[in-house]
Order: sequence, then C-alpha cells, then structure tokens
Amino acid sequence: MDPLALALIELGAVVFALGLLARLAERIGMSPIPLYLLGGLGFGAGGIVKLDGMHEFAHLSGEIGVILLLLMLGLEYTAAELVTGLRRSWQAGVMDLVLNFAPGAGVALLLGWGLVGAIVMGGVTYISSSGIAAKVITDLGRIGNRETPVVLAILVFEDLTMAVYLPILTAILAGVGFLGGLQTVGIALAVVTVVLLVALKHGHRVSQAVHSENSEVFLLNVLGLALLVAGLASALQVSAAVGAFMLGIAISGATAHNATRILEPLRDLFAAIFFVAFGLNTDPSTIPPVLLFALLLALLTAATKMLTGIWAAKQAGIAMPGRFRAGAALIARGEFSIVIAGLAVTSGAVPRELAALATAYVLLMAVIGPLAARFVEPVVKVIRKPRPALAGAR
Repeated sequence: MDPLALALIELGAVVFALGLLARLAERIGMSPIPLYLLGGLGFGAGGIVKLDGMHEFAHLSGEIGVILLLLMLGLEYTAAELVTGLRRSWQAGVMDLVLNFAPGAGVALLLGWGLVGAIVMGGVTYISSSGIAAKVITDLGRIGNRETPVVLAILVFEDLTMAVYLPILTAILAGVGFLGGLQTVGIALAVVTVVLLVALKHGHRVSQAVHSENSEVFLLNVLGLALLVAGLASALQVSAAVGAFMLGIAISGATAHNATRILEPLRDLFAAIFFVAFGLNTDPSTIPPVLLFALLLALLTAATKMLTGIWAAKQAGIAMPGRFRAGAALIARGEFSIVIAGLAVTSGAVPRELAALATAYVLLMAVIGPLAARFVEPVVKVIRKPRPALAGAR
C-alpha cells in the first residue's frame, strides 16, 4: 500500500480510537491517560497489531504534545503566584522531593540501571500529575476547600523543580561532561530567572505581543511563539519543555485565559498522541518482569504523597479530613512522569525496561490517585466515627 495512504489510515484509526477511549474514561470517571497508554501498548512493538505508517508523525506530534502540555501548565500561573507559592510551600516542597524521589531512584539502582537510571526514575516517581489533580479537585467540588491552596502550592513547587531538573536531565542524557553540565544548568537557571523577572515587570507587554481579537491570528501567534521558544531552548540544551513552560508564565491576565481556551483542543489532541506514541515504543512483554516493582513503587509513593499532603495541611492548621484530602489529591502521576521517561528512553542512555516500569507505574498511579481522592474522606469519617459506649460502662 502507498506509504501516505497507510499513514493516513493508521492515524485516522488511532485518533478515532482515542475519542472512544476518552469517552469511556469520562463515563467511568477516570483520567484517559491509562487508556491512551494501553492503546499504544496494544498496537506498538510486540502488540496485537504493529502500526508502522504513523511512527514519524507520532514522534513529532508527541514532541508538540509535550510543548503544549507545559505551555498550558505555565499559563495557569503568574510569576507573582509562583514566587508566593514558593515562599509558602518550600518546606513541604523539599519534604515532597526527598520522600518521593528516593523510592524511584532506589528501585533503579536495585535493578542495576546506574546513576542515570536512578535520576530518571526518581523524577518519574516524584512529580504529581497537575492535570489529574486539578480535574479531581474540580470534579469533587473541592476548589473552595481550605486544603486546596496547600495542594496547589506543592504542585507549583514541583513545577519549578522541573524547570531545574529537566535541563540537568537533558545534559546527563546527552553525555555532557561535568563542565558542560554546569554550563547547561547555569544557562537554565539564568533563563528561568530572566523569564520570571520579565514576567513580573513586563508580563503585560508579552501578553500584548501575542494577543489579537482575531482568534486565528491569536492561535498562530501563541502556537508559533511557543514552538519557536521551545526550539531555541532545546538548542541551548535547556529543554524545550522548560522553554514552553516559562513562556506560559510570561503570558498573563485575560490573554492567558484566552490562550488556554483556544489551545485546549490542540493540547488534548497532541498530548493524547504523545501518550499513544510512548505506548507504541514500549514492548508489552517487558512489563511483566517489572510489574512487581511497579506495584511496590505505587504503594510506597502513594503513602509518601499522603504523608506530604497531611504534613503540609497540618502546618496550615487544617483539620484531619482536609489533611487526608490534600494527601490523596497529590497521589496521581501522569503526563510529566511519561515525559521524563520518554526523554530518557529516546536518548538511549537507559534500558528500554525503564519505559516498561514507568508505563506500568503511571497506569497504576493514574487509577489509584483519583480513587483515593474520591474515597479518602468517607474512610476518614468512618475511622473518626465515635464508637458507641459499651452497655453498663460508667
């Protein structure tokens, strides 16, 4: 068959199937990310049917998906909110980093994947899914709860940590030497600092530069600038994802709101293809050997995220039910964990088994997280329910 015709048929079938999976996820009240990953596993290397025609498009689309995910994550925050959140949450953020980075790094060392594998898996288990957390909080009507600002502050700290972690990871995966690595990290920190300063003092000018009342012009301006900035950041080895994230921070006010609205369908499309592409490149036969490790990691890091949220909420003076709600909201892992694993596996610097472990882990956590958030409050109420006094007790 003609290669173009084959690519179009495969792409159309995949996108249509993604729509069906998203509808199924909506009906059962869960994130579609696990279903996208399972779809990719079923039709990739070692799957039921191997899709050869769309690999090149899937790779580029996946990169665009990562850029849009990070751009829109940045659009959710202003520079002032980031700085304020960092000041308020740094203690909980450090605790979160230590408790949740260590399990992934430890398992990678146990499996013999070396220091690079440990740094990658530490990032996979550390970062919560902002998208899943936000959806869960919204769906459960907890936006106005006292613990919600605590959860958001920790998520902000994690996002800022990623702005430093990703350039370091990129340098390590590229095999850059010690001095080159220091230079890369220095450039990344300088870029982050400059963008924050520009966003604080001149964010309105950046917003004016991309804003337009014409939705077509607005879309082209924002998307084009995002791709341009991501490409320049990648050329500087700062990470395209960080470049997109920092651009999102620089855009503020009504422009940020309008950009989110107009980019959301594109983000959903390309992000879905990114998750499928990750699954396509993961051989399902490599998952069973690491499934036990994935399950142990899931249970351990669910507990450590709970501890983080409980402690942070307690420091804010929030009552017991709110503390447990805060912890449960942080459990889910998703888009960022797959982004980290995808960067590592694509570079060839880590074993392909790492992709299998990351896939299995995210599949588990993307399901456990929303379920824990939904049922933690009834469980706490049962635990705290006063026991009836025994007959005849004085």
